[in-house]
Amino acid sequence: MMPRIWPVVALAALVAGCTTMTPEERRAADEAKCRSYGFTKRNDAFAECLQRLDLDRRADLRYRADFNSWYGPSIYRPVPLYLLRP
Repeated sequence: MMPRIWPVVALAALVAGCTTMTPEERRAADEAKCRSYGFTKRNDAFAECLQRLDLDRRADLRYRADFNSWYGPSIYRPVPLYLLRP
């Protein structure tokens, strides 16, 4: 039974490794996207396009980190100590 699981583990590791991008690859992809919108390098509109892509990515990361799909946004609720005592 154990030999059957190794291909699954190897495939999972391979897929997990393929989904990450280096900062250089991400920058190149962002620049290509801004150029596809018609912006040219070395001007303010191109820089603003790159900035908006970065801000969108950060907002998405914040949303995913703070949101629990089962219960909605996670909110810190302190537990009073008197409830923890027997």
